[in-house]
Amino acid sequence: MRRTPRRIRSRRARRPFAAFLTALGLLGGLLLASPRADTGGTEPVAETSNSATVFYSTKTKNWPTTYLHYAPTGGSWTTVPGVRMEAACTDWVKQTVDLGSAAGLQATFNNGSGVWDNNGGANYALGTGSIAVKDGTVAHTDPCTTTGGSGNAATVYYYTGTVGWAAYNLHYAPTGGAWTTAPGVGMEPACTDWVKKTVDLGTATTWQATFNNGNGVWDNNNGANYLLKSGISTVRNKTVTASATDPCAAAPPDTEAPTAPAGVRASVTDTSVVLSWNASSDNTGVTGYQVTRTGGTQATVVADTTSTVRTDTGLDAHTAYTYVVRARDAAGNVSAASAAVTATTGDAPVTKAGQPLGGDPRKDPIYFVLTARFYDGDSSNDRGGSQHVKSGNAANNDPMFRGDFKGLVEKLDYVKGLGFSAIWITPVVLNRSDYDYHGYHGYDFYKVDPRLESAGASYQDLINAAHAKGMKIYQDVVYNHSSRWGAKGLFTPTVYGLRDSQWSWYYDQKQDGFAYDGLTVEPVSGKSYYNGDLWSTAEPSGNTCVNWGKPTGGKSAEGYTVYNCQWPSPTSGMFPKTYYHQCWIGNWEGEDSRSCWLHEDLADFNTESTPVQNYLIGAYNKYIDMGVDGFRIDTAVHIPRSTWNRRFLPAIYNEVTAKFGAAKAQDFFVFGEVAAFVNDKWNRGSVNHSAQFYTWKERKEYSADDAAAAIEQYDYEEQLGTGNQPTSNNAFLNGNTYHTPDHSRFSGMNIIDMRMHMNFGDASNAYNNGRDSDDSTNDATYNVVYVDSHDYGPNKSTTRYAGGTDAWAENMSLMWTFRGIPTLYYGSETEFQAGKQIDCGPTCPLATTGRAYYGAHLEGSVTASGFGTVASASGAVATTLAQPLAKHVQRLNQIRRAVPALQLGQYSTEGISGDMAFKRRYTDTASGVDSFALVAVTNAATYKGIPNGTYTDAVTGDVRVVGDGTLSVAAPGKGNLRVYVLNGPGRIGSAGPYLK
Repeated sequence: MRRTPRRIRSRRARRPFAAFLTALGLLGGLLLASPRADTGGTEPVAETSNSATVFYSTKTKNWPTTYLHYAPTGGSWTTVPGVRMEAACTDWVKQTVDLGSAAGLQATFNNGSGVWDNNGGANYALGTGSIAVKDGTVAHTDPCTTTGGSGNAATVYYYTGTVGWAAYNLHYAPTGGAWTTAPGVGMEPACTDWVKKTVDLGTATTWQATFNNGNGVWDNNNGANYLLKSGISTVRNKTVTASATDPCAAAPPDTEAPTAPAGVRASVTDTSVVLSWNASSDNTGVTGYQVTRTGGTQATVVADTTSTVRTDTGLDAHTAYTYVVRARDAAGNVSAASAAVTATTGDAPVTKAGQPLGGDPRKDPIYFVLTARFYDGDSSNDRGGSQHVKSGNAANNDPMFRGDFKGLVEKLDYVKGLGFSAIWITPVVLNRSDYDYHGYHGYDFYKVDPRLESAGASYQDLINAAHAKGMKIYQDVVYNHSSRWGAKGLFTPTVYGLRDSQWSWYYDQKQDGFAYDGLTVEPVSGKSYYNGDLWSTAEPSGNTCVNWGKPTGGKSAEGYTVYNCQWPSPTSGMFPKTYYHQCWIGNWEGEDSRSCWLHEDLADFNTESTPVQNYLIGAYNKYIDMGVDGFRIDTAVHIPRSTWNRRFLPAIYNEVTAKFGAAKAQDFFVFGEVAAFVNDKWNRGSVNHSAQFYTWKERKEYSADDAAAAIEQYDYEEQLGTGNQPTSNNAFLNGNTYHTPDHSRFSGMNIIDMRMHMNFGDASNAYNNGRDSDDSTNDATYNVVYVDSHDYGPNKSTTRYAGGTDAWAENMSLMWTFRGIPTLYYGSETEFQAGKQIDCGPTCPLATTGRAYYGAHLEGSVTASGFGTVASASGAVATTLAQPLAKHVQRLNQIRRAVPALQLGQYSTEGISGDMAFKRRYTDTASGVDSFALVAVTNAATYKGIPNGTYTDAVTGDVRVVGDGTLSVAAPGKGNLRVYVLNGPGRIGSAGPYLK
């Protein structure tokens, strides 16, 4: 789980797209007040219009005619092909439409002969006023506007590189003259990072100017306005240069087209075609590609993409389609067409989803990644959000949403080459908060976050690609809470704070018809993190929030008036009790920790409510149906065990069974985060807050009402106390004998081994603490074991583990041979960000934290020849794989995979002397498997009373023949170990930095 800081105050700039006004956000971290000159200190607001003039760039289309096919918001579409657009200026056509009372329109464009630009099937969502559409991007501007006259001329260039608005307006007054009507006149593109405007000053030789985005965000030189002269002036980062040279003059016009895309290839699955190609080159840089498809019943289709992969789905069955690809640059130059490639579709699919791989999850070591911070396969879905500048990420060119599914698909062989056969990924549902890259602020639980997906690299594509390599996907899921914006499709609040002149910088102007998805830019505000659906200028109809709009008496950090309902609260009436709990947690070991809010950014679901249960069950059934292999459950301890056992866990296994059968349901792996950050067996004496407690079914019947049952169950178990909890021998051998485990009382939820995690400052401490809890866990051989994670290091440290390479190697040697499933947080194989603060929200750059972007370590190519083996690697990733801990974990995975006792076995320390020494055995008569291993980590050990026979060390190949039931092992050294296997396979793998 990850929380964001409270009450974020400042909006921040995004990176601009080259050579066109598609940049997002606000001026580099400044709170921009309105111009002084003609507004009396109040913020000008762009005038409302019931018409829209739509400009469309024709430079890269080469259409003989262009038609606008549109529908006002809430209205009907025009008759196909729409209305013919008229010439506007060079490379632009336009059409003005009457919207009536609508606040915007949806639009598509076509050539009148069946070739369409419909924004990749999403249509264009446009506002009012002047709107320009160019190569799939939208700006709130008039690209053809010029200002002339007979007086003194002045031209001002405004630098956009650190601002990032969607549109730029110049609001000005000649000295002695009147100001323009706010927001002023639209500025036009000049060159990369610059816009300009030429104005007529009449007889004046000086003038004042301010700049704005047309939607209430201003740069007025910190209230002083900019004082300019006639001639050419530049304004860059609040610095005025008079009598300046044209900042764009030095750059000669770009007339060189990119090279034609090469290596175009197509693969067919049912009626879907995945098209990919090699990146083109250009003298200034390729900005995108045009894919033209012919064939089938859908005529010719031209699509724009910034990726080198595009997926076509829903095509006609048994039909040949031909594709050509062209590259374009920022100047609009288009390459020659690629060589054509033809693909013929097959049968229409019965289902697009895969199915879980199945197999015992204990066989699969887990690699845990924050998807958005792992590897960036597609930069077009990168997003910095409202905290891009404040966090320091902008200065590092490191948007919070950077890695994606495409990047993970591209680096699956890296993970496989390390030896991992399961990947735990952070939540995939659409998130919403000021800093939501981690995924724990779910907003639309039924929608995959578009900032993680790409053409040809959807979530389904990731699941299928992993399965094709024999790797499982474990999806992180959150049942406990939504974002502070609520949960779309269940309940979203509409009464967030009063939008007065002070708060208009934070709350966007409401735009009916626009739906937040984290990726799409809202055309009027120019932001992908638009929040205009959650503000009000007057008390909304049906408001339930107490004292809405009344000042609290407090002030924000900026000195603004804070109103009631300005921020989410469980006690204000803002969130109805049908869907959300109504209290703050007061006692973290009390019943309220399972029925109250953790934080204002994490609106706590009323999980005992049927509508909430149905919403969450329906959402997660969708991902089960896609074929995921298991769920990691976030904040599991904050939902009553009775609710898990009655509702959510049965729903999971019932859906897997219904979709894929009982065998796959048995192997579907569910493991919960029961965050008991203590070093003892029971969390401060509370059984209800201890991890092992959640592995058991209920022992009695409770009230039919889930809310009442939760309290009854809590009280009953607390009264019984720690001495009256169920016990199990499922993890333990009977002497040297494996026995069939009894899972009849298993709840269905396995656990993260919090006790070992807390004690991993020292491997021996983790080992002895961990096994002390195993008798109260239903089956500890399924425990997920890690040293550190995206939340904490050992002993609840806020920094990534920094015990040193030898200690890391020792920890790994223990995890890969002791009971449980070894799990590694991304980058630990190189001690990535060791000692760095794991999370500091937007108060420091992500690059300085434990959640830094890992992609630089993965550049280059890698091909895995098996789990734990690499056929080839080049570039930075080859260097990464050569690191000592990477080599160490590769061989540990090879050994563990070859010895069933290390994967599935029960263990015992009976008859054994020596710390971190144990024996493990797994027996399956049906398959003829009987695997018995003696393990010594770091220290010397002696094993007595063991079966006689020939033992071979999997590390060194040393052979011992035991005839008297005793075997002694000399200390192998820190990080090293010995694994003597009865009738074993011999030495496994090659000597490395530790295993030798």
